[in-house]
Amino acid sequence: MNGTFNNDERAIEDISALGFPGIQLRANVLTRYGLRPAALREQLAAHRLTFVALSSGNVSIDPSAESRVIEEHVSHARFLRDAGGLYLQLIDERPSRHEIVSADTERLGRLLTEIGKRTADLGIRVAYHPHMGSIGEKPNEIDRILDASDPKYVGLLLDVAHYQVGGGDPVAAVRRHAERLLFLHIKDVQMSAPSGNGPSYQFVELGRGSVDLPGVFAALRDVRFRGWAVVELDSVPDKTRTPKESAAISKRYLEDVIRTRVS
Repeated sequence: MNGTFNNDERAIEDISALGFPGIQLRANVLTRYGLRPAALREQLAAHRLTFVALSSGNVSIDPSAESRVIEEHVSHARFLRDAGGLYLQLIDERPSRHEIVSADTERLGRLLTEIGKRTADLGIRVAYHPHMGSIGEKPNEIDRILDASDPKYVGLLLDVAHYQVGGGDPVAAVRRHAERLLFLHIKDVQMSAPSGNGPSYQFVELGRGSVDLPGVFAALRDVRFRGWAVVELDSVPDKTRTPKESAAISKRYLEDVIRTRVS
């Protein structure tokens, strides 16, 4: 499960209390633990949590930033290794200056591969996370990025809700990208009519949106996926609930509807 928003200690406590076996944290965890990864490792072990992934931040395709970007993510991977983590999540930001062209996807694929080569030396695997507002927003863009990157060094983190908002079928994506699938973000989404005043969708707890989650899990079984599926929610949709309460709703859905054990 992903961390409670901007409060890592609270997230660790809540996620452990709910019985989830793992956690994903953001790069801001380095503010407190960057120089003492062993302390984070011990805290997670005390709460019986696997450090599934670190959200490492953006991979800029600006040529002038290439060296800095690579070194930053390799540094994050080193911290992740020392803290006992598994995967480094990489995202990017969609350029506002133009439509996505082949040069964008090719450059991003090359950068992801270079970072992945460097982190592989540390025993850390890289997962590219397509999402809304990124170069990999639409299914055909994701395909092009994966084609431009080396599967030996770059896996896919499939977010089933973002993929659906981008115009794709997450069930089909599981089957299509089974060989590249490193881990998943599992969440749901409610779509609404475009208003011009904000997004026409809202991420919600599992079972409260339109993602075919039973189909997703059936596809995962069919392709014999044996990795992590991280329950994630970008923000709490109902402000009267806490992140922990929203996570409990999603957990009940997984156990009661999907019939899968969470702990």
